[in-house]
Amino acid sequence: MSRPLKGANQMPKIRNHRGTKKRFRVTPTGKVMRRHASQSHMLEKKSQKRKRLFAGETAVSHADLRQIHHNAPYL
Repeated sequence: MSRPLKGANQMPKIRNHRGTKKRFRVTPTGKVMRRHASQSHMLEKKSQKRKRLFAGETAVSHADLRQIHHNAPYL
């Protein structure tokens, strides 16, 4: 008679989506922050001002927060 699998009667653990975890961070006040788009390639044709404004982070839209929290509940 074979032994039952270890932990076979337990629910699987909930895990963060690894890509979501790498792309977003949460501030101490609870806001979810993201990087600006368009700053990784074809930078020669973009002006210095435009590239400078892409630097830093911005808050995630309220419409996208539900999906981010679904993908990374422990973010």
